[in-house]
Amino acid sequence: MRVLILSCNTGEGHNAAGQAIKEQLEAQGHEAVMLDMMSFGRKHTSALVGGGYVKTVTLMPKVFGMVYQAGQLVRKIKCKSPVYYANARLAKPLKRYLEKEHFDILVTPHLYPAETFTYMKKKGWLPQKTVAVATDYTCIPFWEETDCDYYVIPHEDLIEEFASYGIPREKLLPLGIPVRRQFVRTMSRDGVRDHLQLPKDRKIFLVMSGSMGFGKIHLFARELAQGNKNGEQIVIICGNNKRREHTLRFQFHGNPDVRVVGYTRHVAEYMAACDVIFTKPGGLSSTEAAVTGIPMIHTAPIPGCEEKNVEFFCHRGMSVAARTRERQIAEGRRLMEQNGARERMRQAQKENAHPQAAAEIVHLMEQLCEEEEHI
Repeated sequence: MRVLILSCNTGEGHNAAGQAIKEQLEAQGHEAVMLDMMSFGRKHTSALVGGGYVKTVTLMPKVFGMVYQAGQLVRKIKCKSPVYYANARLAKPLKRYLEKEHFDILVTPHLYPAETFTYMKKKGWLPQKTVAVATDYTCIPFWEETDCDYYVIPHEDLIEEFASYGIPREKLLPLGIPVRRQFVRTMSRDGVRDHLQLPKDRKIFLVMSGSMGFGKIHLFARELAQGNKNGEQIVIICGNNKRREHTLRFQFHGNPDVRVVGYTRHVAEYMAACDVIFTKPGGLSSTEAAVTGIPMIHTAPIPGCEEKNVEFFCHRGMSVAARTRERQIAEGRRLMEQNGARERMRQAQKENAHPQAAAEIVHLMEQLCEEEEHI
C-alpha cells in the first residue's frame, strides 16, 4: 500500500499526527510520502500561510479568537467558505502530481487538504479513497463542508457534535489522535531518568513551551522556581524557539535545579521521567501527555479550539486548568503533593486515551484498499 499524507505548517500538531501515521505505515511494511499541502502553491505560499498563522496565534491571540468565532458564524450559512475556495486553487497542481505518482489512498491530519480533496471529488479528479484525521477535541469550522470517505475523530463522545454539523454519522470513526510510537511504549521512570541524567530521588516539573508559545514563560518559570521549597527540579522544553531557549538559559544560568532544553527527540522520555507537566492545550501535545500518563496542568488556551480541548480534558479528569500564572502554579503544586490526585488523573487519561490510534488508522486504510481490490 502506498499512501500520501498531506499536512500543513500551521502549528506542529498536525505534522506530528501525520508523522505518527507515516511511522506506523512504514513499521507495517507500507510506503508513505508526507508533504506540505502548501508546497503545491506558489513559491512562498507555505511560509506565508504557516508563518502568518503562527504569528497571529502567538502575537494576536484575541484576533485569532475573533477569526475562529467568525468561522463559527460563516459555517451557519449554507454555502462554501472562503477557506474552501482558497484551497480549491491547489487542486490542479495536486492533480498533476497524483497523475505522475501512484497512491492507493490519501490521508490528511489538516482541514486544508480535505477542502482540496472535496473540490477534486466534485470535478471527478480523485479516484483514491480519502481519510481525514481531526487533531482537536471539537469539530472546528468547515470540517462539515468537506467530503472525505472517513473522518477519524479523537473520542466517541464527539460523534454527536461532528454529526450535528452535518458530517454523516457512518463516516465518523472515534479511533483517537495518532501519536508516535515513542509515546506509546512503556518506559521505566528510573531508567529514563538515568538516560536523561535526571535525579531519581527528586520530584520534577516539566514545562512544555509549545510550538506556538506559552505566554510569558520567563515569568512563569521564575515564579515556579522561586516557590520550589522541597528540592523540586524543573525541565523546560523550548522546541525550535532559539530565542526563547537563549533567554531562559541566561535567566537560569547557574541554577542547577532548572534544565532548559532546546529541540529534542526525547519529549516522550521527558514526559515519562517527570511527575507533573504544564502545557498549552493543543490537541496533539495534550494527547501525547495523556497517552504517556503524566498528570497535566493546562495553561491558558488560545481562543477557539484550545478552549474546547481544555473543556474536554478537564470534564473527564484528564487535566486541570487555570487562567492565571498563580493558579496554574498552585494547581501544579497541589498535584505534585497529592499522590492520590495524580493517580486518579492517570486513570482518567488511561480510560479516555487511544494509544493505538495510529495502528487503527493504518488498519482502516488497509481495509479500504482491500475493498477497492475486490470491486
